[in-house]
Amino acid sequence: MKKLGISALGAALVLAVAPMANAQANGGMRGEGRGGRGGARMMETLFKGIDLTDAEKSQVDSIQAAYRAKMPAMTPGQAPDPSARAAMRENMQKETADLRNVLTPDQQKIFDKNVADMRNRRRGGSGN
Repeated sequence: MKKLGISALGAALVLAVAPMANAQANGGMRGEGRGGRGGARMMETLFKGIDLTDAEKSQVDSIQAAYRAKMPAMTPGQAPDPSARAAMRENMQKETADLRNVLTPDQQKIFDKNVADMRNRRRGGSGN
């Protein structure tokens, strides 16, 4: 069940990557998180309602930087090829799990709800 949950989290985040890939392809600002403002918005959504300590913020920043460096390069104006999509999906699943592990059990509950809400919005659900 836990693997299914992490897979679902990863799938939701992969769906969130498409707009970020588009932002990169269209000259998005990389300095504002992964894929420009879309990456920063995604992180804001994931951590909505979670007050991170300075130590947790530092860990989150380190995790983001490490996974950003692992993301395949994007060619402007072209959709990522299947192998790049697979690499992105795998990286996002691992990153989500690593980010979740930084959190306390109470924070993880909120994080999991935020991920589920993102997934529901992507599917056209209400998120509630």
